[in-house]
Amino acid sequence: MFFTFHNTVELLGIIAFAFSGALAAIQKKLDVFGILVLTFVTAIGGGTLRDMMIGSLPVSWMKDLETIITLIVCYLIALFFTKYIRKFHHTMFWLDTIGLAFFCVVAIAKAISFGLHPIVAVAIGTISGCFGGIIRDVLLNEIPYVFRKDVYASACISGGVMYFGLLKFITDENLVSIIAGFVIITIRASARYLNLHMPDIYKKG
Repeated sequence: MFFTFHNTVELLGIIAFAFSGALAAIQKKLDVFGILVLTFVTAIGGGTLRDMMIGSLPVSWMKDLETIITLIVCYLIALFFTKYIRKFHHTMFWLDTIGLAFFCVVAIAKAISFGLHPIVAVAIGTISGCFGGIIRDVLLNEIPYVFRKDVYASACISGGVMYFGLLKFITDENLVSIIAGFVIITIRASARYLNLHMPDIYKKG
């Protein structure tokens, strides 16, 4: 089923952002309650804003306990196994990138189901994908990735454009979501490893 697939994708995005928030909080040496708060707000921030914007109320994570239980499990894993998780190089980057891509494509699909214009759908997808990370970084007194030179929101926009382009040739919306999500991840990863950035308007001299 269409929504079953996208619910699964959203849950995976929630898990990725939950670990991202928890590990960021641990790096900043927050207490156990602070880590719990960062885990939750990072994971559900984008989905909550998305549902409020399109009028899908109550927001998705309030409709059952699955999301809350998942977040608690992620919190406990991050809390007790952080030394092992952080041994993986670039863990935070990949968690953030996966969460960004998954939330973006789910938001676009949901916006389409509400009959919104493609441009609006891409905008909602970009906002939803970025918002959890923005909350996390603001609470940790960091400048969010999306406001720096990192290729972040632009990757979502590119994936969103690809989403609607593919719909003209592929009728399977699940497959379209997979490809668009892969495009977002590829763009962000390529930019990271090729050291590509958004234009710098503050050049010296």
